[in-house]
Amino acid sequence: MNENSDEREAPCAGLRIGDFAPDFSARSTTGDLRLSDYRGRWLILFSHPADFTPVCTTEFVALARSADLFEQRDCALMALSVDSLFSHFAWLRMIRDRFDIEVRFPIVEDPTLVICRGYGMVAPHDNDSGTVRSTFFIDPEGVIRAMTCYPANVGRSTPEILRTLDALQAVDSGPVLAPANWERGQNLLRQPAATLDDVFGAREQTEWFLKETPGAPSQ
Repeated sequence: MNENSDEREAPCAGLRIGDFAPDFSARSTTGDLRLSDYRGRWLILFSHPADFTPVCTTEFVALARSADLFEQRDCALMALSVDSLFSHFAWLRMIRDRFDIEVRFPIVEDPTLVICRGYGMVAPHDNDSGTVRSTFFIDPEGVIRAMTCYPANVGRSTPEILRTLDALQAVDSGPVLAPANWERGQNLLRQPAATLDDVFGAREQTEWFLKETPGAPSQ
C-alpha cells in the first residue's frame, strides 16, 4: 500500500461469517446483560449511529412493531450505540409518546466504543459510530451466520432482516439451500450431487445441481 494512501480500516472488516460472536457485558435499557446469556436462541445484534436521529427512529419503530414476528422465530433483538443509557431512555420515551409503540428489546450503551471496535463496526481509530449501521445474525451456538453494513443515510429493511433470518433457519433444517428472493414457505434447493454417476444419471441437464425440494411450511 502506498505510504500516502488512506489506511483506514473499513467497518465490518473485523469479523467474518462463521466466527463466534465476541462475548461482552454491558448496561442496557432492560438492565445489565451478557451476550452469552442469549445462547440457545437466535439473536440479531445491530448498531445504530445515534439516538434522536431520523433514520434510526424509523428503524426502531419498524422493529418494535415487528417484535412479535421475531419472537415467533425464537429470535431476540439487541441494539447498540455509543449514546448513554439515559439518552436511550429519553429517546424511547419520545418514540412511545410520538408513535404509540414501546421498544422493549434492549439497547446497549457503548460510550467507549469497546464493543463496536470488537465487532469491527467502526475502524480502530474512529471516535464515533456515526457512519455505521451494522447487523449481525447470531445463531443459537453463538456463531455469526450473516452480516450487513449500511451507511447512516439508508435505513435497514425489516422484511429483509426477517427473510434472512428465515433463510438461515431453513437451511439449518437439512442439506438444503435458499435460492434468490426466497420467502418463508417456498421451495428450497437440494444440495448438488457429489458423484459423477449422479451427474450422468440425471434425467435433465440441470437436475443434478439445480433441483427444488419442499421447504418447511410457513407458520
